[in-house]
Amino acid sequence: MAEQDAPLAPGLYLVATPIGNLNDITLRALDVLRRADRICCEDTRQTQKLLNHFQIATPTESLHEHNERERATSLVASLQAGARIAVVSDAGMPGINDPGMTLTAAAIAAGVAVFPIPGANAALTALVASGLPTTEFQFLGFLPEKAGQRRTRIEDLAADPSDSERTLIFYEAPHRILDTLADLEAVFGASLRIVVARELTKIHEEFLRGTVAGVRTQLASRDRIRGEITLLVQAPAINRAAADPSTATASIAERVARLQSEFSIDEKEALKRLARELDRSKSDLYRELQREHAARRKRV
Repeated sequence: MAEQDAPLAPGLYLVATPIGNLNDITLRALDVLRRADRICCEDTRQTQKLLNHFQIATPTESLHEHNERERATSLVASLQAGARIAVVSDAGMPGINDPGMTLTAAAIAAGVAVFPIPGANAALTALVASGLPTTEFQFLGFLPEKAGQRRTRIEDLAADPSDSERTLIFYEAPHRILDTLADLEAVFGASLRIVVARELTKIHEEFLRGTVAGVRTQLASRDRIRGEITLLVQAPAINRAAADPSTATASIAERVARLQSEFSIDEKEALKRLARELDRSKSDLYRELQREHAARRKRV
């Protein structure tokens, strides 16, 4: 019996769907969607467009962030009874910043077989074409919507450098991208290398590569910023020379100056970063910095 004629094994199927270009659907994904008992969708209306395009008549039902937890119990019961259930998000891989993770964990805990059906993913698609390091990368989803929380998250990332250069990958909304880039520039410095990947695999696909200051200027000059955005940041590696224990004897002014020079940031941001490094309050460091400046003026 040919593989495509064999009954689909019972279990949960996590099916990747196109992120833009419908031709990016895999043959295996189409086969599973056709032969599953039902398809759980983030948005049934969105998925129906895909199913209609490929003439797939499998029944659909909703599974989104607001009902996944409560629906997991009944779905797992169906799976334990031998059902074949496919899960899709609106685009890309289920569970990656989309519904699917909770159901998958519940199915595994219940001893149900889980089958990943790989395919398109915006984060990896952007990464491989970004020109930024691919050996070490970190996917962080969406940054917080609130300005203060977003800035704090970026500062936390800057305070936790890696031994080697790595790429940070975010999803971002077009109406927030300029504010996010401004925060990145303030925290990491104007020379930070970034890539904005917009409308991946679609007709208006675009990659903007360069410094955060340069890309921000490009985008700010546009009347309107549209489309789904993947933002990639080349986080600088820790500077071993700067982190050497011998710097412990350096003054606060010297350390602040080093950070300003290394990251192209202002004194205020350098003080914040140094406070995190030393686990001290910024106000204490500021007062110490002022005392050093006063002592230096007296010597002069």
